[in-house]
Amino acid sequence: MRKQRHVEYDECPIEGAMDIIGGKWKPSILFRLADGTKRFSELQRLLKTITQRTLTQQLRDLERDRMISRHVYAEVPPRVEYSLTERGRSLEPVLALLFRWGVDNVLAEKATEARQAPAPRRSADGPTSVGRSAKSRAAARPRAVKAER
Repeated sequence: MRKQRHVEYDECPIEGAMDIIGGKWKPSILFRLADGTKRFSELQRLLKTITQRTLTQQLRDLERDRMISRHVYAEVPPRVEYSLTERGRSLEPVLALLFRWGVDNVLAEKATEARQAPAPRRSADGPTSVGRSAKSRAAARPRAVKAER
């Protein structure tokens, strides 16, 4: 069950909006549904690390708040599809801005950090010795040939 911060949002509509779309998964679910109707398994595949229980709960919350619609087909096995409602579609510009912000600030920052990371050390016993134990480095060194007597 969703935790509600306040009963009335007269003072701060941001709190009301965050109560409906806030959290780790709801914005991602809404963003994926902006591309079109998806089945449960498609959403689960797109959201890689979400658990089945969490996805089910988040979808129920979004449906209860009239952000998405759930359509069940009378088939065996049953087929269920989720899509954005008009209310949910009204968030598309906001989600697009969040996406752009993430690209510009989060992904760009990670790329900058990757470029600034120190290069692996070079050594005489191979292209890189980073992550190799002393024993494996010693095993990789050419062995001296014993002189025959």
